[in-house]
Amino acid sequence: MRHSGPWTIKLVQLLSPAQCLVSAGLTVLNVAITVVTSTAPHPVTARTRTQRQSARAQYGGVMAATDCYIVHEIYNGENAQDQFEYELEQALEAQYKYIVIEPTRIGDETARWITVGNCLHKTAVLSGAACLLTPLSLPPEYSRYVALPAGALSVACAALYGISWQFDPCCKYQVEYDSQKLSRLPLHTLTSSTPVVLVRRDDVHRKRLHNTIALAALAYCAKKIYELYVV
Repeated sequence: MRHSGPWTIKLVQLLSPAQCLVSAGLTVLNVAITVVTSTAPHPVTARTRTQRQSARAQYGGVMAATDCYIVHEIYNGENAQDQFEYELEQALEAQYKYIVIEPTRIGDETARWITVGNCLHKTAVLSGAACLLTPLSLPPEYSRYVALPAGALSVACAALYGISWQFDPCCKYQVEYDSQKLSRLPLHTLTSSTPVVLVRRDDVHRKRLHNTIALAALAYCAKKIYELYVV
């Protein structure tokens, strides 16, 4: 039997990290596909320029910014759902402090859309933190098996958030559950007993947080891969 040369030993040492990276890539891809396919369609339907002009003529112009706007569940003809979507779109662009969505369907879709965005943000932060902290707590020969997949997941979630959520006006709103704050809103005028209430919140700091952590995780992964395959 031939004795394995130094290059054979080096190849065997590189196979494990290579398999780890391939597995991490497949995992990140599956997560991204699952998120995109399971997410409800955006609550504010994209319209062409002609459709927007027609809606403005039928339902009115851009609303002035105040503290609260209510999307009432009033069905006037076959285009009621389009009216609800248009009113929500205008309320988001007008930057109301509170938006009350009475129609159940569009309210649930908006809440799910915001929840998925929050999930991407938290996953990017937590997995990025795991990527950066794992080398401090585990030996170098083991830490890469956790740090590299976690870093790849952080970068993927941050990228997906940046593409689909970052410039969406919905990302500046969160679903309000505080009963004390809800009691100050004119919810008694609604016909629905379970409206979705959105509150506007500044998301600049949280976007900076997950982008910074994801970039740091990307830098660590690039450095580690360089050390494994080039050096």
